[in-house]
Formats: sequence, structure tokens, C-alpha cells
Amino acid sequence: MAGKSVDRFRAALMQRRLTDTIVTLDASARTADDAAAALGCATGAIVKSLVFSGPGAQPLLVLGTGDGRVDEARVGERVGGPVALGDARFVRDAAGYAIGGVPPFGHNQDLPTLIDRRLERYATIWAAAGTPETVFSMTLTDLIRATGGEVVEVG
Repeated sequence: MAGKSVDRFRAALMQRRLTDTIVTLDASARTADDAAAALGCATGAIVKSLVFSGPGAQPLLVLGTGDGRVDEARVGERVGGPVALGDARFVRDAAGYAIGGVPPFGHNQDLPTLIDRRLERYATIWAAAGTPETVFSMTLTDLIRATGGEVVEVG
């Protein structure tokens, strides 16, 4: 299954005309700290793809920094109603990937996306590429273009 998830994400990269920078790590990158240690980068340069249940139980993607927290109240104010972090089933249904491997795009459906302004600190950012063992790099500009997301304060 892991191979299929990565292949599906690779197709999403190609569809957006982005360079395939997918790397398979020797160890799981299920947490931002794990990924940063494996890549030798700052934890903040790791993009956390968090799927929330928003107003009306609609899925919402928040792309946060690996070293930052997402303030659910602030996100709720931004989207016009309360939000809650989705459970494993909600995430899988909305995104098509398991928690720990959710990439920032290439999901089962288009997800409204908020991008943490704190990612502006990094020239290169890293995100999951379909599994907890795979990541890819890109610029914030490419992330914004690929997701159609809005850069906002989420912390």
C-alpha cells in the first residue's frame, strides 16, 4: 500500500509540474522532530499537514510548521466556525492518506487550505509524500501554487 500512496502523490507532483524531490528515509518521519533529524534541517521547516473538521463537518487542511502549534480557535475564527482535529478515519476519508503521511496536496478531494505564515522563514520546506517514511522538498511559493492555500496566522 505504501508504494501506491507514494505513486499517487508523485502523480500529483507531476500534474502540478513540480520537481520530484521525494526521498525515502531510513526511519519513520511520523513526527516533525523525526523528519528534521533525518533530513538535518530545522524542525520548523517541516510542514505538518493537519486535517480538521470545520464548520458543517467539512474537511479543512492546515499546513503548519513542525515547531509550531495550530490554534484551533484562531483557525475557527478564520473559517467562520469551530474546528476540531480529524480522527484517523476522517483524515483518511478526506485526504486519502493515513495520519503521518498526509501530503499537502493530491488528496481525494480539494481541501480548503490555510498555510502557516511561519513557513516564510525557510527557503526550502519539507512535507510528507504519502507515507511516514517519505518526504519531499519545495519552496513556499510552490506550496502556495500547488495547494491554492492562503498564508495566514494559525498559531
